[in-house]
Amino acid sequence: MFPLWGDAEAQSSNLRPKLLETLTARCGREIGSEELFAYVVGISGHPTFTNHFKDDLSTPGLRIPITADVAVFREVADLGRQVIWLHTFGERMADAAHGRPEGPPRLPLERRPHIPADGAIPQGPESMPEMIEHDSARQRLLIGNGHVENVPTAVWRYEVSGKQVLRQWFSYRKKDRERPIIGDRRPPSQLAFIQPDHWLAEYTTDLINVLNVLGLLVDLEPAQAELLDRVLAGPLISDEELRVARAFELPPPTKKKAKAQEGATLFDV
Repeated sequence: MFPLWGDAEAQSSNLRPKLLETLTARCGREIGSEELFAYVVGISGHPTFTNHFKDDLSTPGLRIPITADVAVFREVADLGRQVIWLHTFGERMADAAHGRPEGPPRLPLERRPHIPADGAIPQGPESMPEMIEHDSARQRLLIGNGHVENVPTAVWRYEVSGKQVLRQWFSYRKKDRERPIIGDRRPPSQLAFIQPDHWLAEYTTDLINVLNVLGLLVDLEPAQAELLDRVLAGPLISDEELRVARAFELPPPTKKKAKAQEGATLFDV
């Protein structure tokens, strides 16, 4: 594995230009920044990657195994496009021909989360939800006095960066949104208390969108895990190979940047 974006001193350059040139030459076809980004998401955006590399990830800086198998590279990137499409709620990487239509993604009809008539989330101030829980036996998400059907346990438990997505989402929309003050941190701004005093209809729409996306992400995890195994079991492009190809070199600084590095003042031209 190698640090895709280099060390901390070079964070102003998100992607090294020579890296794309090197990968293009290695793969025998053009590899653009979008495809490389999709590859990174496809290979790393799932729990198996985190569990497999938990020791490596304890050191800051994302390290990505890059397959030398051109066909596998394409498979991972294609799966990554699907993940990006989901993470952006259909705003990016949309391609109807590949099952990624524009607009909020949806699970198959028989698996879609829905709110039945007797599960409507009350919208009056007196009924503003204060809790969110999950009934695993009924596969039901409980929100205050309302509920959503067709919510699997895996969706309820879905985490990103150690945070449970649904609990985190709800924490910004529940009745009591006050955060505890830890240590000597200054109290929150009074602007934080300017918020709706009731459950908005748009909250329900957003919730259904989130539940569909999480369900589809859970569906992709086995395929991502299988591709990660194939990448690690096959040939990899080594860190040494990329360094020899000078793939991590930064481009020469522009005239303006060079002057800034020499201590030019704010108003120098």
